[in-house]
Amino acid sequence: MFNIKQKRLGVAVALMAVFSTAALAQKSGGTYVFVLHPEPPSLAPHLSTSGPIGQVAPKVYQGLLDYDEDFNPVPELAESFDVSPDGLTVTFNLQRNVTWHDGRPFTSADVRFSVMDVLKKFHPRGPNSFREVYEIQTPDEHTAIFKLEKAAPYMMKALSSYESPMVPKHLLEGTDIRDNEITNKPVGTGPFKFVEWKKGQYIRLDKNENYWKPGLPRLDRVVARIIPDASTRTAAMENGEVFYGAFDAIQPVDVIRLRDIDGIGVTTKGYASINPMSLIEFNTQKAPFNQAAIRNAVSLVVDRQFMIDNIWYGYGKKAVSALSSRFASAGLHAATGNYPAEPNVAAAVKLLDDAGYAPDDNGVRARAVLDVIPYGEQWRRAGEYLKQALAEVGIALDLRYEDVPTWLNRVYNEYDYQINLNYFYQLPDPVIGVHRHYGTDQIRKGTPFVNGTRYSDAGLDALLASGASEPDAKKRGEIYEQIQNKLDADMPVMNLFEMEFVIVYNEKLKEFTFSGMGPYSSFDRTWLDQ
Repeated sequence: MFNIKQKRLGVAVALMAVFSTAALAQKSGGTYVFVLHPEPPSLAPHLSTSGPIGQVAPKVYQGLLDYDEDFNPVPELAESFDVSPDGLTVTFNLQRNVTWHDGRPFTSADVRFSVMDVLKKFHPRGPNSFREVYEIQTPDEHTAIFKLEKAAPYMMKALSSYESPMVPKHLLEGTDIRDNEITNKPVGTGPFKFVEWKKGQYIRLDKNENYWKPGLPRLDRVVARIIPDASTRTAAMENGEVFYGAFDAIQPVDVIRLRDIDGIGVTTKGYASINPMSLIEFNTQKAPFNQAAIRNAVSLVVDRQFMIDNIWYGYGKKAVSALSSRFASAGLHAATGNYPAEPNVAAAVKLLDDAGYAPDDNGVRARAVLDVIPYGEQWRRAGEYLKQALAEVGIALDLRYEDVPTWLNRVYNEYDYQINLNYFYQLPDPVIGVHRHYGTDQIRKGTPFVNGTRYSDAGLDALLASGASEPDAKKRGEIYEQIQNKLDADMPVMNLFEMEFVIVYNEKLKEFTFSGMGPYSSFDRTWLDQ
């Protein structure tokens, strides 16, 4: 199987070389402007998987592989790879003549440094993606040999520029990784070079004239416009000021109108690889959500279909367990009891009564602050709905809505919250996207989008470890059924619904869906029909 993949990569490289500069020139030039909301907290994809970072950084940084829309590997910084029969050695053959934006050569030493010294230590998902990698050998500048303790096929799905960016050793080694200058002034090998970040206005990237792919990129410039107001974002799209808006940058209510306007397109393609799930995180170490009973009561009372239909205008699918139903094809998904088809207020009240959450004279059993992800008006509306729904069983919520850095710091560094409305990517395999919610080793103070609930259970940790390493598909499915049942009972995180993001785009924009990474791709083949 792996030899076939290697062969496919070689063919893809050959096909890429066939593109003639003359043919591409007819489709080159212009400035691509997209709307970015909210403003990213940094431009460091090796430190944070924040969605806004992901829309900018992969145009600067690259990974070893890209993926097509069926999630087959496509060559990027690795022109090919080979996996040993026992799965314990993965050899990557690197592209030649690749340079960083400052002119220094990209080598296997950068690969080893990126994985072993950065991603395994600082990235939210890197410790899981590369958990079995104990050494990377670099016999020459263009060969990186990953040595694994156990076979980890999921690792091969985590090598994109968004998920595992290669970063420059010569600029990071020996420095404070979290506070290095490239945190906000990135230096990569990708098609576009960082030029300027005008806070609150735009981020500008210019064409990399020394890009290693012949004839690419086609665009002269990429500009991410930061537009806080939702109606202004919609007007900018309608007026042709921006060409692209992803991840609900254009609110669902406006999508319904814009999709009927000539020259504007709407698609849900481009998100399959990230598998997004909206959810609630409970601070399991702080009252009132430090008991499983009240967390389960919240899950029983929420009307997930109402949220999909009335806030996200039909884009989504109800969650029925801790794992997305998209894992069903791999035999890993199982519905569980505390995710009812319809809200069950009576059952929620009984849970609260039995757990001792007695109502006061005003019918209030518990009070809490709900922090709301600051990613748009639909999330505010979702917070308002949750406030109403939980009031029905005597849980009184106050809403808090802050800027992105403050919110991230509160939830994942200070743990100064009680209940948090958020969304996570479950990604192509649970080891990469789901384990970080729940593993005790994922309580990593200061690292965003990991176990911010501080849930810790030795039995669940053992199941997660077994699920990661079990090669037999049937046995692995049985392990994940146990995991889902355990998380259903303990409910440190309550899934709401599988999200179905849309992309709104100007139809002058061409070839922006060539990668399975969608908005998180390089856009090096994208062009404007001017």
